[in-house]
Amino acid sequence: MPVNFTLNGQPQTVDADPATPLLWVLRDHLQLTGTKYGCGIAQCGACTVHLNGQPVRSCSLPVSAVAGQQVATIEGVDSPAAKALQKAWEDLAVYQCGYCQSGQLMSAINLLEKKPQPTDADIDQYMSGNICRCATYTRIRAGIKHAASELAVEVKA
Repeated sequence: MPVNFTLNGQPQTVDADPATPLLWVLRDHLQLTGTKYGCGIAQCGACTVHLNGQPVRSCSLPVSAVAGQQVATIEGVDSPAAKALQKAWEDLAVYQCGYCQSGQLMSAINLLEKKPQPTDADIDQYMSGNICRCATYTRIRAGIKHAASELAVEVKA
């Protein structure tokens, strides 16, 4: 059954079983492999994408649930927050193996778009659903704070 939605700003039609998790539609049908499979039960955050601007776990979300909606993946984000975070991740070498980082970034983008100058408590709250097997949490926090400070400088300029 065809499902129509907007993906990374472009209209998309996918012919898939409506119960197929969005993650597998993205990876297998559309060859967008930046979104990762981690646990399959929406607990680790590796599969995080944005649905209408909100982070969701694509491993447990049936593709039928995104019909008529806006979906953004790591391949399609380009907001100022996304760019600042991607640069911070590179500048500070935040990632280690990198497997979870697309999900980490998608959650961090949502955080900085909602709270441009997050406190440690804000970071804890917004990032709590994302697990990093390499335990780079202090570097992730530093990357978020670095990106926030870069965005603050841009706003002042």
